[in-house]
Amino acid sequence: MVLTKIKKALEKKAKFELIELPYIDVTEDPVRPELSLEFRQSHGRKIFGIKDEEGDIAAVMCFAFTHGIPKSVEEMDTMSRDAAMQAVNRAGVQGSTAIAYTVWAKKKGGGKHMVNEVYKMIKQSNHLNRLVTLSPLTEMAEKFHLKNGAKLVGKHLTTQNFEYDIELETWEVLKNRAKGWFNIR
Repeated sequence: MVLTKIKKALEKKAKFELIELPYIDVTEDPVRPELSLEFRQSHGRKIFGIKDEEGDIAAVMCFAFTHGIPKSVEEMDTMSRDAAMQAVNRAGVQGSTAIAYTVWAKKKGGGKHMVNEVYKMIKQSNHLNRLVTLSPLTEMAEKFHLKNGAKLVGKHLTTQNFEYDIELETWEVLKNRAKGWFNIR
C-alpha cells in the first residue's frame, strides 16, 4: 500500500511539459528580439518552451551553455562557442553552466512555471551545475528573478546576472534513492 502511494506520487503527471522548440518567432521576444533564430540555435544554444494542459506554449526560454558567467551577449556568444568546441571532445556534453538569456510568458504565470520546469531539468542533468541568467538592467527582470528565488550575482554595464541554487534538497536525494530501490522511473 505504501509502495503504491509512493509510486503514484512519483508518476503524477506534471501540469506543464518542458520541450525543446525547433522554431520560434523571435519578434515575439520582448527581451532580445534582435537575436536571430540562427543565433539561438547555433553553438549548442537551445530554445525551450513549456506546454500547458491545453497543449499551448505558455512560455519560452533561450539558453546558452558555457563554463562561466558572461557579462554581455557578446561575451556569452564567445563563451558558448568555446564550450561548443570543447564539447566535440566530450561526447557532446557542452558547458556546466546554463545561461538563460531571455524568457517570456505567452500566458499568465507562464514565466514562473518555465523557471520551475527548467530548474527541475537542470537539477536532473548529469553535467549542468549552475543556472544563471543574463538579464537586462530592468526593474522587471530584477523583481521577477528575486521573487522566484534567484540571487543577484553581478551587475554590469548593460546586463545583470541572477543565479538559481540548484543543489538537491535532502528530500530529492531520498526520492532519487527510493526510485532506485523500487525500480521506479
